[in-house]
Amino acid sequence: MPQLGQLRCPCCALPTPQGERCGGCLQHPPGFDSTIAAWAYDWPLDRLIPAYKYGAELALAKPLAEGLILNAKSAPRPDLLLAMPLHPTRLQERGFNQSQLLADLLAKALRVPVRYDVVERIKLTPPQASLPRDARRTAIRQAFRVREAVSGMHIALVDDVMTTGASLDELAKTLKQAGASRIDCWVIARTTN
Repeated sequence: MPQLGQLRCPCCALPTPQGERCGGCLQHPPGFDSTIAAWAYDWPLDRLIPAYKYGAELALAKPLAEGLILNAKSAPRPDLLLAMPLHPTRLQERGFNQSQLLADLLAKALRVPVRYDVVERIKLTPPQASLPRDARRTAIRQAFRVREAVSGMHIALVDDVMTTGASLDELAKTLKQAGASRIDCWVIARTTN
């Protein structure tokens, strides 16, 4: 699988010359504190993840999760795993939430609780992949609501791919406004540009 390399921003996992925080995270600190990404979003993942996510190739969930499990084993243990929620309309269209399937596998392997009723997506947005970079932050603004107490909690957000990080950033900010103390992003793949 395509490797990200060891030198990357500890916050967003973008490759950096010396593993320092990238300029983007310094200029506009995201709501999340760190990111673990198993691989770079390149061939063959740029084919496998869409097949899993949009083509319902659910057998891919386990091998995709295994790389993330290996990377997350040495990470500080969160109090809770949360999957990136889908809007009910999108969930009905797709028939499953790909991030929930990944979170289930991570929770079982790492013995971390996972919940699906803590946050919800309340705004139906176009798929982020269909939007230009600049439009992603605007589209996702105020898209989430916290339904359960998270005060003082260390939470890991599970998602398939981090591109701009706009969705994860917005969800992290929403959780921190509700009192979460630390938010980590755990993703299968990270784009590198």
